[in-house]
Amino acid sequence: MMSQFGTHQDMFPRRFAPFLAYVLVFHVLWIGWAYGLYPWMETTFGKATLQYALVNISLRALIWVVPVVVFLHRIDRVDPITYLKLKHHWQRGLLIGMAVTAINLILSLARFGMPHPSWHAVTWNSILNTSFMIGVVEEIPYRGFMLQKFQARAPFWVANLLTSLLFVCIHLPGWIALHLVRMETITFILLFSIVMGIVFRASNSLWSVIIIHSLNDFLAGIIFGL
Repeated sequence: MMSQFGTHQDMFPRRFAPFLAYVLVFHVLWIGWAYGLYPWMETTFGKATLQYALVNISLRALIWVVPVVVFLHRIDRVDPITYLKLKHHWQRGLLIGMAVTAINLILSLARFGMPHPSWHAVTWNSILNTSFMIGVVEEIPYRGFMLQKFQARAPFWVANLLTSLLFVCIHLPGWIALHLVRMETITFILLFSIVMGIVFRASNSLWSVIIIHSLNDFLAGIIFGL
């Protein structure tokens, strides 16, 4: 009997070219967002407003999430919720996500001491988008979609590294625009992405990395004021 992984590999290689086109277009669009829409949004709405947060979430969902769902539904002709591993094993995903977050909190306390919230950084956008929605928006295209697509053509470790390098690349335009490019930040994001890939594989649920990612950014940006 053919394994589920073998079936998965045989099912999707013929659609790899459209996937590569998606990866290219997605990253080009995000560069346009960083240098075009982002400055316009800041000027038009003000970064601390609810309106800015809602527009930001909507645009990110439109660029990051909607194309993945459309691709899976129209090109791969699979159920997006099932493929992205949002439907099954969600209990295990929640438990693993909370367990890894607890470890993250302990390590943060050991490194940074007691929490020192950065209240000036608390805005509608930092709570709704940068913290809690960030896991959904970023994990769907990267771990849920790209990692699994690359894994259909390559060993897990190669697929995970390639996905992680792309994850770093998608952050670079924003960092450059905000003059925040630092080697330690690049290294952290690369390692963080690799760990997210490992956790996703172990849990077999995207919920695990959604929780870890969102709460990591909430702890770093709000609780510890980093």
